[in-house]
Amino acid sequence: MGAHSHCSLSAIAVAVRLVAASALISACHPSQAAAEGTKLPTPAGQVWLKPAEVRDAKIEVQSIGPQVVEDSVLTSGVVTLDDQRSAHVFTPVTGRVIKILAELGQQVKKGDPLAIIESPDVGSAVSDAHKAEADLIAADHSLRRKKELFDAQAASAADVEASEDTYRNAKAELERARQKQFLLRVGNVDAVTQSYTLTAPIDGEILLRNITPGVEVQGQYAGGATQELFTIGELDRVWVLGDVYEVDIGRVHVGTPAKVTVPAYPDKVFEGRVDWVSGGLDAVTRTARVRCTFENPDELLRPSMYATVRITVDERKALAVPAVALLRLGEYTMVFVQIGELDGFVRYERLPVEVVDGEGPWLEVTHGLDLGQQVVVSGAANLSQKI
Repeated sequence: MGAHSHCSLSAIAVAVRLVAASALISACHPSQAAAEGTKLPTPAGQVWLKPAEVRDAKIEVQSIGPQVVEDSVLTSGVVTLDDQRSAHVFTPVTGRVIKILAELGQQVKKGDPLAIIESPDVGSAVSDAHKAEADLIAADHSLRRKKELFDAQAASAADVEASEDTYRNAKAELERARQKQFLLRVGNVDAVTQSYTLTAPIDGEILLRNITPGVEVQGQYAGGATQELFTIGELDRVWVLGDVYEVDIGRVHVGTPAKVTVPAYPDKVFEGRVDWVSGGLDAVTRTARVRCTFENPDELLRPSMYATVRITVDERKALAVPAVALLRLGEYTMVFVQIGELDGFVRYERLPVEVVDGEGPWLEVTHGLDLGQQVVVSGAANLSQKI
């Protein structure tokens, strides 16, 4: 028993001496693993690479500092027709539509027929004018007789004054009747069939048609609710109307560049300019209406489309990072920065940053980076795969 215990104790002592020697060798050569090419354990969020690996991954860094950055005002908007190149067509007469002469999408010229409306207003307008002319002639004759009798002292001054009032009323009624006839001359009037032909007031495309044969329509001058029958316009240039908050009004000017995107074409950016800024504010929303004009040769922007409007305002200098350096990881924005070298390895660390969204090559940094830090501008995706 004593001999066996002695042998066991000797074996244990030898093992302890071997472990101690191994630890001593490791302590004397801390970078031996690095010298042999073995990668050291790295902290979370960091990547350590050999210089050859850096070259293979084509990693490039750039020192960040103040840069000229685009500043912009972001708002929502609605696409509308250019009012100077569009027309909303109503009927001046009340009646029944008997024929449609223009279809949706059709190109029309000024004066081209759009629809024929059967209306008693046509006959009454003609007869009212004739009756007003006859009444004026009768009032003129009566006034002349009264004046002759007054000169012969056979009529009183009151009789003359009454005749003058009648004459003036008849003249005013004739002017009213003729004005109504003039308004109807915008189209073609057929007094025999009592029909009115509605015509196009401008050149353009039929964008909207709200009538069908047989429907009853209300005239503009009838005093009731009227309905727009046709919309005519051109889509090669459109407006986008948006609202700018009071705090941003001073930075938005006529001529300022503007860009819009619409849900129908999320990857396409339309470029235009601000051409009008409202002189007053909405009392409820405290916003000012802004109008931007966009060339639309492909007619992709259509009336009533919702749009996201980005209005570029004065450029300024700020601490900025190249847009190509950013990595989107879910809801977070990240960059890699070079933090130095150790034991033959180049060290990189992934950091979250906050930037002001924009479309320029440089984006303003609001949190996460300091002046002079070395940001990875090429190969960041390769580093991300190594974490």
